[in-house]
Amino acid sequence: MQESYQIRPLAGAEIQTAVDWAAREGWNPGHRDAACFASADPQGFWGGFLDGQMVACISVVNYGEVFSFLGFYIVAPEHRGQGYGYALWQQALEHAGGRVVGLDGVVDQQGNYRRSGFELAYRNIRFGGVPGDRPAAPEGFDLSPLWAPTAELEALDARAFPAPRTAFWQQWLGAAGHRSFAAYNDGKLAGFGTLRLCGSGCKIGPLVAVSRPAAEAVLARLLQELPAGQEVFLDVPEPHAAAVDLARSLGLEPVFETARMYRGPAPLLDTDLIYGVTSFELG
Repeated sequence: MQESYQIRPLAGAEIQTAVDWAAREGWNPGHRDAACFASADPQGFWGGFLDGQMVACISVVNYGEVFSFLGFYIVAPEHRGQGYGYALWQQALEHAGGRVVGLDGVVDQQGNYRRSGFELAYRNIRFGGVPGDRPAAPEGFDLSPLWAPTAELEALDARAFPAPRTAFWQQWLGAAGHRSFAAYNDGKLAGFGTLRLCGSGCKIGPLVAVSRPAAEAVLARLLQELPAGQEVFLDVPEPHAAAVDLARSLGLEPVFETARMYRGPAPLLDTDLIYGVTSFELG
C-alpha cells in the first residue's frame, strides 16, 4: 500500500461516484439513492484516494446514538488485494463508535466479516422478474400517497428498523421517481411501501405491513405504477415465510442473496413486519 494513500469522508458528487460503482458491481441502486442515502448521515460515506483518485469506498451511516449500517464497500478492481480496502474499512468503522453495526454482505464474505466481529443473523433473498398476474388489493384497506413522514409511519417503522430515520424519510418520500403509498384499515396505518426506478427495472422497498393482506394492498397499489413488462425486485428476509411466499406468488425468482450480520447485539426487530427491505446498502 502506497504511503500517499489518504482516507477521508466523501462529499457531493463523490457519493454519487460510490453509487455508480455499486451499479457497476451489479447491485442495481436506485436513480436517486445518492441524495437519499447522504441525508441519513452526511459524514457516513468514506473514500480511499491515491494521488487524488478514489480507489475504494465504503459507507458507515449512523442512525442516532445506538445503530449504524455499513454498505458500499468496494475497491476498484485494479487496486484489490493491496490493503486499501481493509485500511478504509478500519478507519470508517471508527465513525460508528460504540454503536451496533449492521451489514448485508455477500455470503462468501461471511468469514471475513466474522473476523471483524460480525455475526450472522439471517439471510435476505432478492427476488426479481417481470410480475405475472398482478394481485388485486384485498378489500378493507384505503390507499393514500405518502409524501412526508408521519408519526404513525415512524412508529410502525420503529418496529422494523433499529433506530429513528426521520431525515432519511423526508428525502426518500419526496425523491423524484419514487412512488410511496400507505394502507389504512379502520383509519389506522397498516402498511407502507415505496417503488423506485433503478438502473435495471424497479425495486420495492421498504414494504412494511402488520399483516399479509395489508402488504398485498400496498404491493398491489405500487405495482400499478410499474410500467408493463418492467422487471421488479423485492428484497425479503428469508425467515419471514409469508414475505417469501408473497414474492413467489408474483412469479418472482431468487436472483441474489446477502448475509445480514451485526457487530454487537442483534437488534430486536419484528421481522414479520418486513415484506421488503429498504436497501442492502442502508438497512
